[in-house]
Amino acid sequence: MTTFPEYENFDGLGLAELIKKKEITKAEVLDAAMERADKWKNINSIIFPMYDIAKEYLKKDVEGPFAGVPTLLKDLIADYEGTPISSGSKSLREHISTVDSNLVKRFKKAGVIIFGKTNAPEFGIMGTTEPEYFGPTLNPWDNTRSSGGSSGGSAAAVAAGIVPFAHGGDGGGSIRIPSSNCGLFGLKPTRGRNPTGPLYGEILDGAVVEHILTKSVRDSAAMLDCTNGPELGAPYSICPPDGSYLKALENCPKLKIGYSVKSVMGGAINPDVVKAILDTVMLLKDLGHEVQEISPTVDGALLAKSYLVNLCAHVGADLKLIATKLSKYAAKNEVELITKTLGLIGTRLPASEFVQAKRYWHEISMSYAKFHQKYDLHLTPVGSMPPVLLGSEDVAPMEKVLMGMVNLMGAGKLLIKSGIVDKIAKESFDKFPFTQMANLSGNPSMSVPLFWNDSNLPIGSMFSAKWGDEMTLFKLAAQLEKARPWSHKRPKLS
Repeated sequence: MTTFPEYENFDGLGLAELIKKKEITKAEVLDAAMERADKWKNINSIIFPMYDIAKEYLKKDVEGPFAGVPTLLKDLIADYEGTPISSGSKSLREHISTVDSNLVKRFKKAGVIIFGKTNAPEFGIMGTTEPEYFGPTLNPWDNTRSSGGSSGGSAAAVAAGIVPFAHGGDGGGSIRIPSSNCGLFGLKPTRGRNPTGPLYGEILDGAVVEHILTKSVRDSAAMLDCTNGPELGAPYSICPPDGSYLKALENCPKLKIGYSVKSVMGGAINPDVVKAILDTVMLLKDLGHEVQEISPTVDGALLAKSYLVNLCAHVGADLKLIATKLSKYAAKNEVELITKTLGLIGTRLPASEFVQAKRYWHEISMSYAKFHQKYDLHLTPVGSMPPVLLGSEDVAPMEKVLMGMVNLMGAGKLLIKSGIVDKIAKESFDKFPFTQMANLSGNPSMSVPLFWNDSNLPIGSMFSAKWGDEMTLFKLAAQLEKARPWSHKRPKLS
């Protein structure tokens, strides 16, 4: 028997309103979510169900704007005391959180009921959610396609109607890429807007910011109202928003928007992606905005390398931590080959390269600040192509052999001299040449689901704003959602 068949018609605030009016109980809403989670197990979006924990939590007097609304946490960064957090890795499969992260505390204060953890690529490295240990997450729009990464499990769960929104983190596009792939709204807030403590001061040198992936713009705005704000010991200071994001969704002003469909890497952009952006440009003009085409001025190769150098250094540090805290065996034999290779490179790169990479991040920040003196927003694609086929991001067989040999010999310096860092950087950024800009600069950025191609695959449009200006993004997103609604678009699950 289907519990609450209308469940999928509501966003989070809509469900909370039904509960508040006593038209349905919190238990009935949770049952509906868990029923759908069980029904769509085949997409592999949830890897750690927390049904009993959620039912027990329901006994508390839960309050807040999302009181009683079921949701999910990504299996990365967000700690929930007493529950597993593996970061998508076999090496951490038995790791249990000892505290709630500050963001999870704020989620709970907002009233949500967390009933599971979602799939993610190992350590959030890849732009697709296909970890070896937990298996791939399937895109509800086409089960042969990637749901994106690294918040692909969360995106698939929302797209499948299991929850109205789910937690994600974005260190290189990991909220925006899955949102684009799965037809959702996904906002990466400004660096420092949401808390990362108490276990982290910053994540990936400030590149990572957490938030949620949603069906509706208003859920995203309302949740950021609940979660934003300073925390003890935070390394970044950011001005508070000028009022409520939710209350500011109306009355979008006329904006000046610079757009580009040219990759900073110089690579090709799929015609469907170009079509999606040009379609968005026409919609913006119809809504009265001033839109101008611009050309990329960023050194794409340097952008890609500076990001990858930082990533490798962090992966290397994480693997050393696993070797120290758990076992050398786990760090060597229970992580994926690409992870080991990046980590090996990270431990062999000279410290001066890391410093140079960070200096370039600051150059990007200053360059973007100058751009936003002229333009309110920057419009680009999210990625260079529609959702890719599962398995297409796998390392080629010959490269696997090479990586295996190099890891066996510990010859990280040989890898660096071979030019592998530049090669990996180019291949990665050719697929996603737009998203990392906002991670390096710390600026807020969002993917908005405005276009589906002839194969019925969603392709998001990405807007980035100046530092601290989520307000303008939310205002435009709400206007676009009203002009071209997307909540009625749903995948045909099988």
